[in-house]
Amino acid sequence: MKPNIAKRARVLVAEDQALAKSHMKYALDELGFEHVDYVVKPTQALNALSQQHYDAVICAYDLREDHGGYCLFETLKAQHLVPLTTGFIFTSADTSPEAVHAIVELQPDEFLAKPFSVNQLEKRLSKVIARKMVLNPIYQYMDEGNLEGALMAVEAFILEPKYAEYFPLALKVKGDLLLLSKRYDEAKSFFQGIINVQEFAWAKYGLCKSLVNLKEFEDAERAILSLALNLESNLASYDLLAELKIREEAFDDALECINIAREVSPRNVKRHQTAMELSRITHDYQEQFDSARKVVRYAKQSIHECAEHYLTAARAGVDFAMTSSPSEVSHIVQQTNDYLRELKTAYPKEDVAQQVHVINARICYLQNDSEKAKTMMESLDFRHWEDKPTEALIDSAKAFHEVGLQGNALKILEVLEQKLSDSDEPNLVSFYIKQEKREKASIPLSPKSLNNAAVLHYQQGDLAKSFNTFLQAYQVMPKNPAIALNLLQAITMRAKQGQPRINKVVSLVKRCRTTIESSELTEEQTQRYNNMKTVLNQVA
Repeated sequence: MKPNIAKRARVLVAEDQALAKSHMKYALDELGFEHVDYVVKPTQALNALSQQHYDAVICAYDLREDHGGYCLFETLKAQHLVPLTTGFIFTSADTSPEAVHAIVELQPDEFLAKPFSVNQLEKRLSKVIARKMVLNPIYQYMDEGNLEGALMAVEAFILEPKYAEYFPLALKVKGDLLLLSKRYDEAKSFFQGIINVQEFAWAKYGLCKSLVNLKEFEDAERAILSLALNLESNLASYDLLAELKIREEAFDDALECINIAREVSPRNVKRHQTAMELSRITHDYQEQFDSARKVVRYAKQSIHECAEHYLTAARAGVDFAMTSSPSEVSHIVQQTNDYLRELKTAYPKEDVAQQVHVINARICYLQNDSEKAKTMMESLDFRHWEDKPTEALIDSAKAFHEVGLQGNALKILEVLEQKLSDSDEPNLVSFYIKQEKREKASIPLSPKSLNNAAVLHYQQGDLAKSFNTFLQAYQVMPKNPAIALNLLQAITMRAKQGQPRINKVVSLVKRCRTTIESSELTEEQTQRYNNMKTVLNQVA
């Protein structure tokens, strides 16, 4: 360690294990650091960083309080308590893939696996502090939000031969600034120029990001798939590919990409939220409920925790139960009520009474008490309802539609659609509202009622009505194998009776078969499916 760096630098160490703290103190003393503060709790680290600027923070990932160093770093970043001029180094005894990916996603300046030697600490710490000091003017501009000033400072920095060893880092910073400034054409040329000289992973990612924002989707997809082959950028490439697929409105593909990414790194709450929003657009109600539950699980005791997550999980539970078999409904409703109880315990003073009232009305409907559910919805005071949270209004629209008050549902969705139509950026909530409005305008029955009505028509021998109703049910429940099987049954019966060929029957049969063959069937369902395969092959 250069003596002048060690003497000048101020370091904060967050470590709560006595032996590890003792080792750290010995190492820093050996390296000549004179200004070192030690804390054992995340709250103490927050307090120290809010009062004092540090050149480096060395934080244990596995702090035992408040979800450890992970949540501490998330909080520090959210509250802007770790400026770019401060280096952040994670230490961890846990080197499992899940922990490493979680750490990498937070983008600390360095990661040091425990146990480490004095030499290892010196190498990482000196490198971080030195580059923070050298690039300090650029980072100050960025911390102030002055992107143009930062770009000018980077350009001046690159012209100084004495800083040659830091040029790769400075070039990466320039690329980041071009993206932050939304100068995508310029960024595209810049990253391509870098790649032509040396194929840095960050330059390849920057090029992909530029292509996505320029809507050059074919080139972007090829570049992203190439990037995904690199383990260093694998996770980021799947996020970027999901973003591309969302822009193309290929939501099933986007959800598949998100699922791959969150399996690799499950602690990312925002990724679970995106999966939840995508799954409800694709009508994958079980995935929607599972994703909402993961949001609650991983958000607890973090900066992401809020009452809304419990409400979202309860609503997703109702949506899932609405499309499930009668034998599963009571169990799902029990889980939904558990989230409402947790909400009341965790947020006793939160004003969510009306939102819970709507959820309870939907539960009444699920439990076949339609009249009570309708009375509960009619009793709501909807003055100034336009000011209520978007998700609360979407849920209210669903409840009104389920109890037969279709006009109320459409009115809410129309106002929401207008409210969210101003943004040019891809907005999953906005797309979902438009989809809900279309479906609820054309299909007056709830998913639960649709299936019941279709089965009744089928049993009465009215194939035309049963087919049309099953078709509507499949539109809102395309992942449900029972619905797909019933629809195929109606198609085969029509074919056997010589009724006119259905429009686009080939693609419809193919989609139903995909749903069925990718699901777990009961023995009875398997037998039914096998019995109709010969006719289906003739129809399609």
